[in-house]
Formats: sequence, C-alpha cells, structure tokens
Amino acid sequence: MNWGYLSVADQRGLVIDAAEEVAALVKALGEELTAFRQRALKAEARVKELEAAGGGDKVELIGRIGALEAENQTLLSRIESATERTEGLLDRVRFTRQQTESAGETR
Repeated sequence: MNWGYLSVADQRGLVIDAAEEVAALVKALGEELTAFRQRALKAEARVKELEAAGGGDKVELIGRIGALEAENQTLLSRIESATERTEGLLDRVRFTRQQTESAGETR
C-alpha cells in the first residue's frame, strides 16, 4: 500500500478499522479465556469431588486426565496464536498511526 496516495482522512479510517479489529480480537480473547477458566475451575471441583468420594474407575480417570491435558495444550496453542495475531494487528495500527501522523506533519 502506498501511503502517499491516501488522504489523511483515508489513513485515519484505516487506523480506526484496524483499532476496531484489534478491540474485537481482544474482547473475543478475553471471553475465551474466561470460558477456559470456568471450565478449569469446574474440572478441578469435579476432581476434588471424585477424590473425596473414593475416586471411581482410576483407569477411566487417567484417560480423562490425558484427554483434558491434550485439550488444554490445544487451547493454549490457540491462545498463543491469537495473541500473535493481536500483536501483529497492534503493530499495523502503530505503523498506520505513525504514517498518518508523519503525513499530517508534512502538509
């Protein structure tokens, strides 16, 4: 994209669009993190409940723990990926803002 051909208003519009996209991603990440925390708390409560009741089938519990650990890794990977995308968008917003400000100074 050649910033020299965009008006300051167009550049500001791009900055606003990028900022709105970042805000939406951050909100979605926050909601997803809240859901993950709630699930973890429920799982921990369930484990304590099972331990207090004598456990149940230990083989089944071990399998379930393995599945939950795998799911946790997947979720952590998704969070890391979303964080990287968000950081990339923030870099774009900063760059666009810098370009807009420098274009306004040269006029």
